Amino acid sequence: MTRFFTVLLLLVTGVIGGRNSLAYAPTVRVAQDGSGDFRTIQAALNSLSAHADQQRIVYIQNGTYPEKVYLDGKDHVTLRGQSEKGVVITISQARDAARCEGNLDDWGVATLNLRNAPDVTLEKLTVVNSYGFNAAGDVTIPCPADASGQKKISKTGHQMALRTFPGTTRLVVKNCTFRALGGDTVSPWDVEAGLYYFKDCTLEGGVDFYCPRGWAYAENCRFICHSKSAAIWHDGSADKDSKTVLVNCRFEGDDQFKLGRFHREAQFYLIGCRFPKNMADTDIYWAESGPGAKQWGRRVYYANAHRRGGNYAWMADNLATAEGSPTIKQITPNWTFGGRWNVDPKAPALPAPPVVAVQKDSVAERMLLYQRSVGGWPKAVGDVKVKYDHPLTPAQKATILDDKGRNDPTIDNNATTREIRYLVEAAKRTGNLAYRRAAEDGIRYLLKMQYANGGFPQYYPDHSNYRHQITYNDNAMIQAMQVLRDLAEQRGDYTLLDQGLVAPARTAVARGIDCILKTQYVQHGQLTAWAAQYDEKTLQPAKARAFELASLSGDETVPIVEFLMDIKNPSPEIKKSIEAAVAWLDKVKLTGYAIRDVDDPKQPSGRDRLIVPESGSTIWARFYDLDTNRPIYVGRDSQVHYSLAEIENERRVGYGYAGTWPAKLLNREYPKWKKQQGI
Repeated sequence: MTRFFTVLLLLVTGVIGGRNSLAYAPTVRVAQDGSGDFRTIQAALNSLSAHADQQRIVYIQNGTYPEKVYLDGKDHVTLRGQSEKGVVITISQARDAARCEGNLDDWGVATLNLRNAPDVTLEKLTVVNSYGFNAAGDVTIPCPADASGQKKISKTGHQMALRTFPGTTRLVVKNCTFRALGGDTVSPWDVEAGLYYFKDCTLEGGVDFYCPRGWAYAENCRFICHSKSAAIWHDGSADKDSKTVLVNCRFEGDDQFKLGRFHREAQFYLIGCRFPKNMADTDIYWAESGPGAKQWGRRVYYANAHRRGGNYAWMADNLATAEGSPTIKQITPNWTFGGRWNVDPKAPALPAPPVVAVQKDSVAERMLLYQRSVGGWPKAVGDVKVKYDHPLTPAQKATILDDKGRNDPTIDNNATTREIRYLVEAAKRTGNLAYRRAAEDGIRYLLKMQYANGGFPQYYPDHSNYRHQITYNDNAMIQAMQVLRDLAEQRGDYTLLDQGLVAPARTAVARGIDCILKTQYVQHGQLTAWAAQYDEKTLQPAKARAFELASLSGDETVPIVEFLMDIKNPSPEIKKSIEAAVAWLDKVKLTGYAIRDVDDPKQPSGRDRLIVPESGSTIWARFYDLDTNRPIYVGRDSQVHYSLAEIENERRVGYGYAGTWPAKLLNREYPKWKKQQGI
C-alpha cells in the first residue's frame, strides 16, 4: 500500500506525468534508496517489453546514477527525472577508451546509448560524460584493439553523453542537460530517418558537441562550447530536405570559439539566436576533410541573429535565399520535419512527403535472406553452396529465415565480403536503405570477428576445428581487410555507409597490417613469405586440413604483398616486408616447368594433372617447407611428398598444388611499385 499512496501523491502534486490522469502514471520507478521498483535505470529498462502501443514512463527520483545506460530494441519509452538538476546520469570515459574495450562500432561509448528505439522521450535529466573534466591531461592506456597495443587518450577528444543509432527516430528531449568537455557530446545519428526535437536544454562540450544527422530542431537551448574548431555540426547527406534548425538558442563558450562546420552535405537554419561578444568572426564553414562533393551547395541561413557587441557581417538575414523562402513564422518543428513528424500540436500539421517506391534488386534481396543475425554470411548451408542467381520458393525463403541464428558465417571463399561489396553497390544504384544497413551489419561482423592482434579467423563465431586460426588461405583475411580499407579511406560508394564505422575500420586496418608484418615468416634470420594459416596466439604457421600442413605459400603470399603495395606512404617496415617477400618468391620459382591437365582413362577421375618440363615456363608450388623452401605436396594422408605424382589422383586434380600466381606481381606490379616509391 505504501507504494500506491506514494504514486498517488506524486500524481496529485504533479511531480510526475504533468496531468492528473492515471494514464500518465509511471510504468516503473527508479530510486537509489530502494523505495522504487528498481535501484538502477538499466534494470528498469531491462524490465520493459520490446513493444508497446503507448508510452511507458520510467520515473527516476533525484540522485546521481553512475551507470552507462543502454536502450536497445524497445519503443515508446520515456525517461523522466524528478528534476533536471537532481537526476544525474554520469560516467567518465573517452570514446577512444571505450573502443579499446572492444566497442568499435560505438555501441556503448556514451553515457546514454539508444539503438532501434523509436518514440523515445527524455525529460528532466542531466547526462554527463565527465572524463575531460576529471582528466589531468592526455594519457596513454593499454589498448588491445589498437595495432600498437596502446592508445593516447586526449582530455578533449570525443566524449559522448548521448549517442543514438539508426532506428532511434522521433526522439523528444525536454529540460535536459548534456555535459562533456570533449567532442560529440550529443550525437543523434540516423542520417536517413533521424527526427530529433530538443527544447529548453543545455548542451556543453568541445568540437562538434551538438552534431545531429538527419532532421533536428532545437528551441530555447543553451550551447556552451569548449573548442575553437566548432560548436555545432550537421550531416544531411541522405536527403536534400534534411536540416538542423535552432530557434531562440543562445551560445557561449571559450574565447574565439567558432560557431559551426560540416564535413558532408548539410543545411542550417539559425532563427533568433543570440551570440556572445567573445566568439570568433567565422561563419559556419565546410571542413575540407569531408568526403564527397557539395552537390546541393552551401545552405546556411540566419534570421534575427544578435551578437553582443555587434553582429558580424555573416549573421545578416538571408532566409529569403533558402529554398521556398520560408518566413520566421513558418519555421516550426513540423516544418523542420517536413510532415514526417508533426510533433508540435500547436503548429500547423504538414502532409507527409510522397512515398517513393523502393527499388529492389533480386540478388540483394536474396542476400538479405541469407544474412545471419550476427551480421555475416555463410558460404554454404550443409553441403549446398549459397548461390544468389536463382529465385527462391516461399518454402525455401522460410527455411533460410529459420536459419538466421546459425553460427556458420565465414569469410572463406569470399563469403561476407562478396555480399558487402554487392550490397554497397546495390544501395548506391537503388537507394534502398535495407541494402545499406545490411552492408553496415556486415562491416560490424568483420569488426567483431577480428582478433585483438589484428588477425581474422576463417569463421565467426564458430571456432571449431581449424576455423579459429588466422586465415590467409584463399585470400580470406585480405578480402576482409580490403573491404575495411575501402571504408576507412572512403573509397567509391563506401562514403554511403555509417560514418561512425569509419574510425573503427581505420583501427581494424592498422591492426591487420600489424598482424601481417608480425606473421611474415623469419627463416634463418631472413624475412620470407607467409603461411596459409597461423595459430592466433603464437602467430606461428599452423596446420588446417589434412593436406594443408604448416608451410610457406607461393599462392597466399601474393595478395598479401599486393595489399601492402596499395598502402599510401608505406613505412620503412612495410617496404622491407614487400621487398623480402618478392625476393623469396623470385628465389623459390620453378623455372623450366609447367602444369598441365590431361585426359587419362586409367585414373579414377578420368584425368590427371602433371608438372612437366617446358622451356621458358615458370611456376610456383603452393606449399614450401618452412626450413628448406623445398616444394611439398601433401594428400589426405597428411604425409609430405616431394613430387605431385606421389599423392592421390583425387587431390592432384582437385586442389591447386602449383600455379603461376606470382607472375604478374613480379613482372608488372612490383616494378611499377618500386618506380612509384623511387626505389
